[in-house]
Amino acid sequence: MKALVYYGPRDVRVTQVPDARIEDPTDVLVKITTANICGSDLHMYEGRTNVEKGKVLGHENLGQVIEVARAVTRVKVGDIVCLPFNISCGFCKNCERGFTGFCLTLNPGVAGAAYGYAGMGPFPGGQAEYLRVPYGDFNCLILPEDAQEREAEYVMLADIFPTGYESTELAGVQPGESVVGYGAGPVGLMAAYSAYIKGASKVMVVDRLPDRLGLAEAIGAIPIDDSKASPVEQILELTEGEGADRGCECVGYQAHDAEGNEQPNLTMNHLIKSVRPTGGIGVIGVFVPEDPKSTDKLEQSGQIAFDLGLFFSKGLRMGSGQANVKRYNRQLCNLIHEGKARPSFLVSHQLPLEEAPEAYQHFDARERGWTKVLLKPAA
Repeated sequence: MKALVYYGPRDVRVTQVPDARIEDPTDVLVKITTANICGSDLHMYEGRTNVEKGKVLGHENLGQVIEVARAVTRVKVGDIVCLPFNISCGFCKNCERGFTGFCLTLNPGVAGAAYGYAGMGPFPGGQAEYLRVPYGDFNCLILPEDAQEREAEYVMLADIFPTGYESTELAGVQPGESVVGYGAGPVGLMAAYSAYIKGASKVMVVDRLPDRLGLAEAIGAIPIDDSKASPVEQILELTEGEGADRGCECVGYQAHDAEGNEQPNLTMNHLIKSVRPTGGIGVIGVFVPEDPKSTDKLEQSGQIAFDLGLFFSKGLRMGSGQANVKRYNRQLCNLIHEGKARPSFLVSHQLPLEEAPEAYQHFDARERGWTKVLLKPAA
């Protein structure tokens, strides 16, 4: 089958690999019809992880079931399914409590498994023609009858819509509150969108790319360009000096300042200054245990210079970690089905799988107009 394979930093190629197949009695085999490029894929693409050569990438996947193993009872051949990026067993201590992003079964020694991602187990990704889904009855979200006509909406349930939503959960967003999000990439935009779904009264989004800030403004958020003035000062001015009630970190360890210098603690410390005393912060941007290629000595060991004193003195609370997609994907699916949510507003390109290497180049360069890329293996 055709698949996008990692060969080294900024070297991904569409090549032939062995067909995905049923391996265990609980497996489901899916023919992939849409697989997104995620901002998290760029960490691997840029050579900033320990991903191995030969890995098939892709963790935002949707497709049609073409085969089920003998122990699968709920999922049927022909079902259109969206697959949480985290692969989970459904029965370990964490999965039982809804923390499916931290499954203890599928990646022994590590809490959490995923398709096509560094350090998240041996599972190939879905930027390919076919994908094996372990524990298919648990991991497949069977989509409604409008799945094919709204595929660009439903595929966002694999990662970025639930991930953006979880950032607001981690921050503790309540109706009527003000929210600031750092980062207007796909996850940051979904965080802003989710804040409005939850009833936020004011949402501010910090970035410096005009096309991304334009999308934030289009959904009703206040765009804040941090290349023009201090984002903290702009947020304080917009909140009468108090700061936002809640803050969402949607950038992660490769944050850059307005001059283009990488500064891994930038958004975290800006958030501490931007959120009011006793407010909450949700950290959903990726931070890694080690980053040997970083120019920051602390970040090389997965550490940052964190303004703990200010965090403590303001009585702030913080939640973090990758999203537990299954906790939210069914409810968010219902919002899409009933016309209450349209997360595809951020999609800029839908391309055949063969064009994935060029799409990675454009997306990695943050070229104007490249906000979210959907790959079509069957095109």
